[in-house]
Amino acid sequence: MSKLLLAARKIRKATSTDFIISLVGEDFTRTNSTYVGKLRSNFLGTKFTIYDSQPPCDPAIQSNCKLQRKIFPKQVTPNVPASNYSVATISYELNVLRTRGPRRMQCTMHSIPISSVQEGGTAPTPTEFTNFRDEQFPTVPVSNGKKPLVGFSSNSLAEPLESILNTKDPLVLKNKAPRWHEQLQCWCLNFKGRVTVASVKNFQLVASAEPSQNVSVSEQEKVILQFGKIGKDIFTMDYRYPLSAFQAFAICLSSFDTKPACE
Repeated sequence: MSKLLLAARKIRKATSTDFIISLVGEDFTRTNSTYVGKLRSNFLGTKFTIYDSQPPCDPAIQSNCKLQRKIFPKQVTPNVPASNYSVATISYELNVLRTRGPRRMQCTMHSIPISSVQEGGTAPTPTEFTNFRDEQFPTVPVSNGKKPLVGFSSNSLAEPLESILNTKDPLVLKNKAPRWHEQLQCWCLNFKGRVTVASVKNFQLVASAEPSQNVSVSEQEKVILQFGKIGKDIFTMDYRYPLSAFQAFAICLSSFDTKPACE
């Protein structure tokens, strides 16, 4: 039986496009507790910013990191705009020469340090959720291991990430290089059966690290996020630590915006 995890609505503006992300498929109001965050593109659809409705956790105080969340999804705080914390940026490489090949993208996860994929490293994830309105409700424990999670709420006006967290060495994700298949005459990636239809939207992302950052070769070869087509208007998304469901979903949404300069 299928279960809705996240939903998004596309809103076109004069100079940008917004994807509003919600926990439900029928309400995309930013003042509702179901509001999770948003993805915003530039005019060309080549650069995106992921905004989280919750401030990111500070890895320096990870043991005390708690996210407040409204337990009841239909609770609403009237006339209170939701927070928007910039937690990641996505850039698509311009295809000036119009060469053949898949889109090239790079994701800088400002809220996740590169140390999360180093030996013994951990991602700055919340250790528990507490009720946003009433502290008498019990907290919901969350695993502190290497597992993705999602938990968000809304509170105040937009704030820059730098005021919350200063990640000097953020995790950077890049496309896994495809290979050219001579018989099929197309670029190919091994999705291990999870993707079955060729599409310019298909991609796999792996960690990109400098030698000085001490990330093993095997760790850099692990696919952290993959997205691909399996039918008409049907796609699959697979993600792993250290991404959350919200971060992975937002990155995949960026693939749907029009990119005439990247094709």
